[in-house]
Amino acid sequence: MSVASAFVFILAMLAAGRLLAWRRLVPADAPAALNLIVLYVCLPAAVLLHAPRLSFDRELLGLVAVPWLVLVASVALTLLVSRLLRFERSATAVLLLLVALGNTSFLGFALVPALAGEDALQLAVAYDQFGSFLILSTFGLVVLGLYGGERPRPGAIVRRILAFPPFIALLFALTVMPERYPAAVEQPLQRLADSLLPLVALASGMQLRLRLPRRYVAPFAYGLVAKLVLMPALAFLLGGPLGLEGDLRAVALYETAMPPMITAAALLSLAGLAPELAAALVGFGIVLSMATLPAWHAVLATLG
Repeated sequence: MSVASAFVFILAMLAAGRLLAWRRLVPADAPAALNLIVLYVCLPAAVLLHAPRLSFDRELLGLVAVPWLVLVASVALTLLVSRLLRFERSATAVLLLLVALGNTSFLGFALVPALAGEDALQLAVAYDQFGSFLILSTFGLVVLGLYGGERPRPGAIVRRILAFPPFIALLFALTVMPERYPAAVEQPLQRLADSLLPLVALASGMQLRLRLPRRYVAPFAYGLVAKLVLMPALAFLLGGPLGLEGDLRAVALYETAMPPMITAAALLSLAGLAPELAAALVGFGIVLSMATLPAWHAVLATLG
């Protein structure tokens, strides 16, 4: 699928999902059901299919370092801006997670092949599992605890990591799975992995919330600019010092440029931390990323 057709398809599925939800043609919990299918079936299939081909060399370590370096920069910038503009404490918690964490699995696994080629998907798996997922499971739980009133416990963090279906699939892929599967195994895995894009886009459309209380306008504006523009720019600039070239640099840029993470937003909402702001950042972020991701694609083609 070409870049243009991938984005047209996503926009069409977002619109279809929004229409289905608006007309109440699907149950209220339909997005949650679709996301569970993606989490427990499609994502593990994609990991099993592509992770065995990873080779852990210096360049891959540079790629995995990008989300952690972006985390440090985003936290420093967010705390500074939040203090200067006197954001609410709950809004600061939302920004600490959603500026640092992108939708690197749900949308990332679906879009990276269109943006950088099919072979780049295995690199997206490394970025997501050793970057975004571990950040959410460690730093994310710390933020939720500090701002939501519950102190995170190390045991809970470890259990969360070990129980995450794509991470379990990653452990299997890196230890017991062959680099190449027989056709009878590879083809079903490929079909399940290919379902990522339509299911994620449809569920995201059903969950789109584009309303925002006025008091969150400034945090919202900062969050989207930081997530879709500033952090991807940092990832692009880090490519040189980290020795990232070709697909490695492309994946670092595209994964960092993904819109705010749906899972992190859901956890923030469950903790009662500015749920309207979290939903708006995810909703508008998905829509606006349909413009910013092609723009970053053009930047990489011109300067990369």
